[in-house]
Amino acid sequence: MTMKKLHICENLYEKLGLPRRECGDIVEKFFKVVKESLANGDDVMLTGFGTLMVKHKKARRGRNPHTGEDMELAERRIVTFKLSQVLKKKINRRKK
Repeated sequence: MTMKKLHICENLYEKLGLPRRECGDIVEKFFKVVKESLANGDDVMLTGFGTLMVKHKKARRGRNPHTGEDMELAERRIVTFKLSQVLKKKINRRKK
């Protein structure tokens, strides 16, 4: 199952007992802060979860897969995610 923002809000509601609207506001504000930080070029480190990093990709030559025509791909910034060791161990833990 894919976890959506709604599921995160519901989990907060169930675990913290806060009103649903407040849980939704908390989640929205959290993602707003993360988006703004990434847009400013800052990395976002969430201890025990992982790090969202902004990387710069240089302009390069590519091709249109539909036409095969050569084209120039512009310089851009991308976001990558590096999993924390804590979460990696938890995900890869085998049940006996």
